[in-house]
Amino acid sequence: MATILYVDDEASVGLILQDTLERAGHTAIGARNVPEALQILPRGDIDLIISDYRMPGLTGLEFLAMLSREGYDIPLIMLTGYASIEHAVAAIKAGAIDYITKPVRPQQMELAVDQALEFVRLRRENEALRKEVLQYRNERQIIGDSPPMRRIMQTISMAAPTRATVLLQGESGTGKELFARALHDQSERREKAFIQLNCAALPEGLIESSLFGHEKGAFTGAIKRVEGAFERAHRGTLLLDEISEMRLDLQAKLLRVLQEQEFERVGGTSPIKVDVRIIATTNRDLAAEVEAGTFRQDLYYRLSTIPIQIPPLRDRAEDVPVLALRFAMKVAHELGKKIEGLSPDALTALQQYQWPGNVRELQHVIERAVILTPDPMIQPHCLEGTRFGLAHSLGATSTRTARTTPANGGASLSGSAVASAPAAAPTGTSAGTIALESLNVAEAERVLIQHALTASDNNRTKAADLLGISVRTLRNKLNGPGAKDDDE
Repeated sequence: MATILYVDDEASVGLILQDTLERAGHTAIGARNVPEALQILPRGDIDLIISDYRMPGLTGLEFLAMLSREGYDIPLIMLTGYASIEHAVAAIKAGAIDYITKPVRPQQMELAVDQALEFVRLRRENEALRKEVLQYRNERQIIGDSPPMRRIMQTISMAAPTRATVLLQGESGTGKELFARALHDQSERREKAFIQLNCAALPEGLIESSLFGHEKGAFTGAIKRVEGAFERAHRGTLLLDEISEMRLDLQAKLLRVLQEQEFERVGGTSPIKVDVRIIATTNRDLAAEVEAGTFRQDLYYRLSTIPIQIPPLRDRAEDVPVLALRFAMKVAHELGKKIEGLSPDALTALQQYQWPGNVRELQHVIERAVILTPDPMIQPHCLEGTRFGLAHSLGATSTRTARTTPANGGASLSGSAVASAPAAAPTGTSAGTIALESLNVAEAERVLIQHALTASDNNRTKAADLLGISVRTLRNKLNGPGAKDDDE
């Protein structure tokens, strides 16, 4: 039930309104004029206003204008004893939700109040839905202002209004789906369906049916007709994720659909016309796949009308801090945990890491740090327990003894302490991995020194170069001051 404010200078009308509203189960609050009503509104629980059109002093129309000016978004039903088309039009134009003539009839008033409150309910639901949509879109928002990102977003803004096919290429974890969503959201198809089909996740026997649908009885288990991704994406966008995993025979069928904008369901005989915008993604080099004969050249040219290469996170390190903060705030909100941000040392360490898992890996590292940190500010030690954390803890020593990320930037979230061989290993050495017993820095340093000596055939000068320290420092760590190098 609602709290309703009625404003009328006639006491008899006020009594009728109060009795009618309370009989309907509402809470009725009366005021004799506009100034008195304005003193009641700040209490903040008024759901609906019923106001007389003509009152001494300020009129109902002036009351409506004041409500709008003061920021009160409360629906108002206008009452008047002077019924006329002009009055009704003026009241509705001023913002009234309904217009009722006197004398007040209880049934008519109850109906008007019910309709007005239903309008309020629907408006609040719409506001809540808009907030959810905005939150959902914010979660899908592409974060980054580095030069590579600015170039990509400029390309997307130019390509989005067209129906040209777009090929998004990039390593796993770079967020190719987000860029596909951005293309859809910025296009005229934004209100239509965005259908995603992962070509790598579907069994080979189901890919064709998933794309084109099937008729009842087309194969064993086809108990009814099913629409495929192309039909569901009609007038919208179809994202073909990991397109490089599609079989060659299906590539030919896909090419025909792209060219003719029509297809047949599995087991069907009638062509179906569609209007679909295609976006494809892959973490492979499709040009190399064409040369290897595993991907059709004509389909490659068709898909890559507008090719976009998504850069790995290591090539846009300046975006890491804002991404990390965004992930931290999101996880903290979900957990109900107070997080103020990341310390400068933690941000520096994050920027120095190579991120082989790209944005996805960063998200997981930050999520883990938020869960485990006891402080409102995420410190570097909160990132330990992963290969990234080990890299930071070793890299923080004054000697900078070694990089513990592998030459290819590999990483693990398993929590085990694993270090890689230095990237600058001399020709003929093997860049393997080392399993550490613990995260103790001294122990890790000892193991890395031994590995460097092995890789350099016990040449201390070369080993020192691999470790990034001087020969004297290496000698002191091995034998104490005064020892002589083997190679001197």
